[in-house]
Amino acid sequence: MPEAASAAATRAAVGDSEFDRDTALTLREPGVYDIDLSAGWTIINAVNGGYLLAVLGRALGDALPHRDPFTISAHYLTASQPGPAVVRTELVRGGRTLSTGQASLFQYDEEGREVERIRVLASYGDLGALPKDVRTTAVPPAFPPMDQCFGPQDGPAPVDGSSAIADRLMIKLDPATLGWALGAPSGKGEMRAWFGLADGRDADPLSLLLAVDALPPTAFEIGLSGWVPTVELTVHVRARPAPGPLRVSITTRNLAGGFLEEDAEVWDSGDRLVAQSRQLARVRLG
Repeated sequence: MPEAASAAATRAAVGDSEFDRDTALTLREPGVYDIDLSAGWTIINAVNGGYLLAVLGRALGDALPHRDPFTISAHYLTASQPGPAVVRTELVRGGRTLSTGQASLFQYDEEGREVERIRVLASYGDLGALPKDVRTTAVPPAFPPMDQCFGPQDGPAPVDGSSAIADRLMIKLDPATLGWALGAPSGKGEMRAWFGLADGRDADPLSLLLAVDALPPTAFEIGLSGWVPTVELTVHVRARPAPGPLRVSITTRNLAGGFLEEDAEVWDSGDRLVAQSRQLARVRLG
């Protein structure tokens, strides 16, 4: 049975999936949460930035008067490692339709001192209360059906940079953005894929924070290799996604001074643009 079909047959429910368990926090005191960051979401040796953003997003959704992230901006200060962490949240402003808060994730150095890993500022609201009117010039990305796209399991061996997180995701890459895996990158800063969680859990606003940062870096198709750490990532969640796989399209237009931007769009099965993001990332040149 194909992997996607198998996942669908044993679909995990929202709230009862590996993603939910691994982003769950324990309330220590008002606004302060403990978590053990899972090694299952690592890229090489560092914890994936999208997973970390989902952890902070879950903490803010619990701490703020509103539940749904509308916009969340994160600055990644130091690389996070699997293991104990603490998230500290603060309500900046609570309004009738929007609440704004900030949060930081800390881990511990060898002397037991807290080291700040990420700091975020976010506004939350109720996506279900938004008007249904949509006026847009955006169109869904055009790429082949899922059975004509390829994931890590389709290669003869793991590709460079693959890691534990690949086992927790359903990613099927557009062949037009796979040249890097065959030793022939296109030179275009593009990456497109069907996306879901491997256990079949449907997407929700929280998992969209993961989706925008889960594909291979666009730097691979530019002809670069190695780790591409995120410096800053801003995500706009536009709607609650419909059930079914997502389509993620990421583009880079400018690499200069060792930094590039990645602009992502996430589309649901109903052809709605449900999330957008931009991140600044550092690349290794030479």
